[in-house]
Amino acid sequence: MNKIKVAILGYGHLGKWHCQKVEANKDVAEFIAIVEKFPAGQDSARANHPQVKVVSDIKEVINEIDAAFVITPTSTHFELVKYLLENNKHVFCEKPLCSNDAEARELAKIAQGKNVVLQVGHSERFHEAWEKLHDKFQKLTPPFTVRINRVAPFKGRATDVDVVQDLAIHDLDLILYLFKQKPTHVSAHGFKIRTPKWDHANIELKLEENSYAFITVGRNSVKEIRELEVISKDGAILVDLFSNKIHYATNSQYSDGQFVKEEPYSKRDHLLLEHQNFYQSVLQSKPAIIGLKDGLNAVHLVDCTLQSLEKNSQVQVTLA
Repeated sequence: MNKIKVAILGYGHLGKWHCQKVEANKDVAEFIAIVEKFPAGQDSARANHPQVKVVSDIKEVINEIDAAFVITPTSTHFELVKYLLENNKHVFCEKPLCSNDAEARELAKIAQGKNVVLQVGHSERFHEAWEKLHDKFQKLTPPFTVRINRVAPFKGRATDVDVVQDLAIHDLDLILYLFKQKPTHVSAHGFKIRTPKWDHANIELKLEENSYAFITVGRNSVKEIRELEVISKDGAILVDLFSNKIHYATNSQYSDGQFVKEEPYSKRDHLLLEHQNFYQSVLQSKPAIIGLKDGLNAVHLVDCTLQSLEKNSQVQVTLA
C-alpha cells in the first residue's frame, strides 16, 4: 500500500479540522470522500474540498477506501464503526468509541481477529507535558491524590451528549494512561443546568493502593480552566493545560531559594499527531497508539460515572 485511501465521516465543526489534517498528510493519505448527510454540510464540503467526492452514505464509497475517520455524533459511532470493521476497513473513531458498555463489548467481538487498525481519538494524551511526566507519575509512591478541573462557559456544542461523554472522558482516560494505580470505584454527583443532560459533574475515583482522583467537569462555568494536579508526600505537580506550563513544588526548597518552579512546554497540533500515528500504524501494521482496549476502558468509566450520577451511589469498576 503506497497511500491510504481515506474517507471522513461527518463534516461538522471537528470534521472540518480532520479534513485539513488528511490534506496535510498527502504523502501517505489519499483523500477519497467526505460522507455528510446534511445538504448544507455537503455544499460546504464541496466548496472547501472540490477535488474530494462528497456523498451522503458510507456505503456509496466503502469499496473505494482503505480507512475512515468517524467524526459524527456519539450516538452514531457504534453503527458506523461496526459497519467499517465488518468490511475490514481501518478505523479512527473520535472519542468516545461508542455510547455504552454493551456497544463496546459487541465492537470488541467484531474486531477480534480482524487485521485492521482501530484507533480512538483521545487527543488529550498528546500534550508534551505527559512525555515529561508519564514516567514520574507511573513511579509515584502511593497514596497520592489527583485533582483535575476541566470547565468552560457554555458554547452550545455537543449538547447531544452529557458533560461526562463530552469532557470527563478526556480525564478518565488520562487517569488510566498516566497512573499505574487503576480505578476500583466511582462516585459522582452533578447538575442538569442548560440541557436535559448532565452539564456539570464532580467525580471521585477510588484508585488502587489508597489513592484518589477527583475530577470536576462543567460546560456552564464563568471561565475556562484545564488543570491537573498531583499531590503526594513528595510535593505537588500542577499542569496548566490552558497556558502550557508545569508547576513543581517539592517537599524541600529549591537551590535558588524558591518553593515553586515553573516549566513551560510547547503547544502541539494534537489532531495532526493523531493522524500521523494512525497512518504509521496502518502502513507499518502495528497496533494503534490508542487502541480498542483504551477505548473500551474509557467507555466503561463513563458508563460507571453515569450510573453513579443517576443512582446517587458508588459504582464498582471492572476494567478490560
